[in-house]
Amino acid sequence: MHSAIHQRIAATWRLESAQVVAAVMRRVRDLGVAEDIAQDALVAALEHWPKDGIPDKPGAWLMRTALNRALDHLRQRATREGHEADIAADLVALQADRAPDVAELVDAARRDPIGDDLLRLIFTACHPVLSADARVALTLKLLGGLSTHEIARAVLQTESTVAQRIVRAQRTLRDAGVPFELPHGPALAERLGSVLEVIYLIFNEGYTATRGSDWMRPALCDEALRLARVLADLMPREPEALGLQALLEIQASRSAARTDAQGHPVLLEQQDRARWDRLLIRRGLDALSRADLITESPGPYQLQAAIAACHASAASVESTDWARMAALYAELARLAPSPVVELNRAVAVSRHAGPAAGLAVLAPLLQEPALARYPWLSAVCGDLLQQLGRRAQAREAFERAASLTQNEADQALMRERAEALRDTPAQPPRADRA
Repeated sequence: MHSAIHQRIAATWRLESAQVVAAVMRRVRDLGVAEDIAQDALVAALEHWPKDGIPDKPGAWLMRTALNRALDHLRQRATREGHEADIAADLVALQADRAPDVAELVDAARRDPIGDDLLRLIFTACHPVLSADARVALTLKLLGGLSTHEIARAVLQTESTVAQRIVRAQRTLRDAGVPFELPHGPALAERLGSVLEVIYLIFNEGYTATRGSDWMRPALCDEALRLARVLADLMPREPEALGLQALLEIQASRSAARTDAQGHPVLLEQQDRARWDRLLIRRGLDALSRADLITESPGPYQLQAAIAACHASAASVESTDWARMAALYAELARLAPSPVVELNRAVAVSRHAGPAAGLAVLAPLLQEPALARYPWLSAVCGDLLQQLGRRAQAREAFERAASLTQNEADQALMRERAEALRDTPAQPPRADRA
């Protein structure tokens, strides 16, 4: 019985923790304190719910308990610091001198022109003053509701390392005086980029794990997709927020087809497209359509979503509009130049104009220091060389890719491709096509 209740508490916490922390944060103005108070509410639930039963509105129970404890904290701080009159005035101004009804919180959020406390929390957790690793850990903790143990397992770090990273992040935000508010004007665009990047990084690590024995980590993909949906709902007029949601929806639609029954990777060419989740594709295409209606100058996430849509809209690899994909990658390279974007453009060009054309795009990247130890450069190179019938060079490229990747499934796949080239007869090169 208690086990079922504990599972219900864990599920409620995962869904409600971000809102609870955000509401407390608005009152106490200290992220570390806000998280401690929210955790106290969770402990109270673990103590009371097994004895008293699960309340009719468990999320409201957590919120009310946390806000009451926030009020106690503010009163204790006033007494400790000897500024009772000043703090009392602050309490009244913040309406923290009473525990509001949850319905009032919902109504206040609806009236708030910039979203709600949750939106402020997203921008606080993803502040550029923090390192990328710290932003990811803090976002998973505060907005994903993950425990330190779960985060450590997700990012393949020790629990103590993750705990220290989160504590340092909270201290950095406090010492830097980062306000609990949504930035405006140019600062909003800069900070939004940081928020989008963190969610994108979380999804990518889940979609294609860089290390470990698992090729994918579905829990990370799910958390990133949930965060992207929340952000798009809170900022429905931000085309790049919609673009990121569209991208992640469409990418996530292929998850079931990316591994076989034994958990081995299945590359795009061999995937059973009947296993692609059509509901997620529809959601992604809808978000992309809404983004396109807002602006005629798509940003990087919109462009990547448009590229993903080319795959999602095609019945097969052969029927994919590779010419459009190559053009989209070219535009993406203009807006957000990077060697990885150029590598992906090489793949699209090879599909449209043939492997020799793709290899010509790829050639400069072989001298690019940023990709010197990037396994997928060698993997793509091996694929194009194989298509051109240059088997020995292709085998060397796949062996190099296997030596560079830290993911065990990728290592096995690359070694398998290299070994196949050792044993099979040469294939005629694929002709270039316009």
